[in-house]
Amino acid sequence: MFYTTIHIIHLLAAFTYGGFLFVDILFLTKMQKTLGGEKGAECREAIMIHVRKVVPYALFVVVGTGIIMFPHIFGTVGEDGMTHMQIVLLIKAFLGLWLGLRGFMQKVFKINPWLFKSHYFPFTLVVIIIILSQVMWVV
Repeated sequence: MFYTTIHIIHLLAAFTYGGFLFVDILFLTKMQKTLGGEKGAECREAIMIHVRKVVPYALFVVVGTGIIMFPHIFGTVGEDGMTHMQIVLLIKAFLGLWLGLRGFMQKVFKINPWLFKSHYFPFTLVVIIIILSQVMWVV
């Protein structure tokens, strides 16, 4: 029951974080271009004020619950070495931890990333993580 609860929380938080990135890339950036200049920036900032109160914490929840679930899913390494699933899970965990560290540095220490300042790169990582989460159960 504990694992199932953590898994549901993990998925809801991942939908919140990934959903924001999806909306930002597909809609908010286009809205800003359509409205143009100062009005577009004002509208985007009006939305981002509320986003900043929720989305970073959703990312922290995703990473935290992922860390809690990791040992349950990873299991033990057999005599033949790691399985396909364990290798893919390690890659997925590394990408998730990188996103979490990046978000933590931004939110807590106010350190803006010097590289990949837009949301395109985090969105790409989220898509890759989603694909890996499905691929790790194959074979």
